[in-house]
Amino acid sequence: MTQTTTIEDVQTMLSGQDYVAGRALATVVFLALRLGRPLFLEGEPGTGKTEIAKAIAAGLGRRLIRLQCYEGLDAASAVYEWNFPAQMVAIRTAEAAGAADREMLQAELFSADYLTERPLLQAMRPDPAGAPVLLIDELDRTDEPFEAFLLEALSDFQVTIPELGTIKAPEPPIVIVTSNRTREVHDALKRRCLYHWVDYPDFPREMEILRARAPAAGESLSREVVAFVQRLRTEDIFKRPGVAETIDWAKCLLALDVVELSPQTIADTLGAILKYQDDIARLEGSEAKRLLDEARATLGPAG
Repeated sequence: MTQTTTIEDVQTMLSGQDYVAGRALATVVFLALRLGRPLFLEGEPGTGKTEIAKAIAAGLGRRLIRLQCYEGLDAASAVYEWNFPAQMVAIRTAEAAGAADREMLQAELFSADYLTERPLLQAMRPDPAGAPVLLIDELDRTDEPFEAFLLEALSDFQVTIPELGTIKAPEPPIVIVTSNRTREVHDALKRRCLYHWVDYPDFPREMEILRARAPAAGESLSREVVAFVQRLRTEDIFKRPGVAETIDWAKCLLALDVVELSPQTIADTLGAILKYQDDIARLEGSEAKRLLDEARATLGPAG
C-alpha cells in the first residue's frame, strides 16, 4: 500500500497516476485520508474532480465505486434493488414443484441471493484491499431529498434493508463528492465534508498536466495549446474548455502531425475543445487568428 503520511507523499502518489496536484489540493486530500472525512470537490466541469478520485483509488490500490448522480436518483437506486426477474423464476419453479411453504419461499426470495447491490451498499462491504473509494459524482444533479438521505448515510456509514436489517461498513469508505455547481448543495452536507474548490489550472500547472497526459506533444506545440486554451477561457463563451479538452485537443493535433498552431488547424479541430455550435461559430474567420496572436504574445519571444 502507498504510504500517505505527509502531504508530499500524497503529491507523489497522485503524480504517479499522472495527476498533477497543487499543494492546497494535496493538503485537503491528505486531511481527508488522515481524518476519515468525506471530501467535497466543487468547480467547473473538466477541472479534474472525477479524475482525482480515480487517481486516489489507483494510488492506494483500492477499489473505485462510482455513483453517477442524475435528476430523479432516489435512495433505492443508489443502495439496492431486488432482482425481480430472478424472483419470478424462483416463484414459478416453486409452483411447478408444488412447494407450499409460503413463508419459507418468501424468506428465500428476499435473501442476499436475490439482492442487487448498488454503489452505496457496495461501498459498505468489507474488501481485503481496504476500504474502497466511493465517488459520488455530480451531486448537484440530484434533488434535496436524496441529499438528505445521503447526509444520513455519510453520518453513520450504514444502510437499512427492511427484509435483511441494517448493514454497517466495517471500515468507512474513502468518500469523494463532486459538484459542478449547477445548483447549491445544502450546507448540512458540506459541513460533514472537507471542502475544496477545483479551479482551472494556471499556465505552468496546465503545462505539467499536458506533459504527463500527452507526453508525445512537443514543448513548443504544448505551450501554444495551453496558451490558446487559457486565452479562450477568458472569452464570453457558453462552455469554457476544461483540462480534459486541452488534453484531447493536444492528442488530436498529434494525430494530425501538427507541429504548430495555425488559424486553419484551429478551425479544423475546434470540436475537440468546444462542444456548442454557438461557441464554435464565434471562433470562425478572424477570431481564431486574433486569439492565436494574443496567446502567442503571452508566451514571449521564446514561445
